[in-house]
Amino acid sequence: MIDKEKAKQIALSYLRAAAASAVALYTAGQRDPKVLAAAFVAGLVGPILKALDKSAPEYRDWETDRKSTRLNSSHRL
Repeated sequence: MIDKEKAKQIALSYLRAAAASAVALYTAGQRDPKVLAAAFVAGLVGPILKALDKSAPEYRDWETDRKSTRLNSSHRL
């Protein structure tokens, strides 16, 4: 299970990608809200696809990561 802080960081990363897509179009002169909303949604696609990619090292199995963290923290003095 993913912890609350990790989920927050992932969500913020996704939102930054989506906002960057919309801002890029806006600064290029696009002012149509529907187009900007579509760009925002399209900006979410990349991070979501990467999260679904099992071979991406940034998004490895959360359960394995949690167990590894727990094991490592038990060895600290």
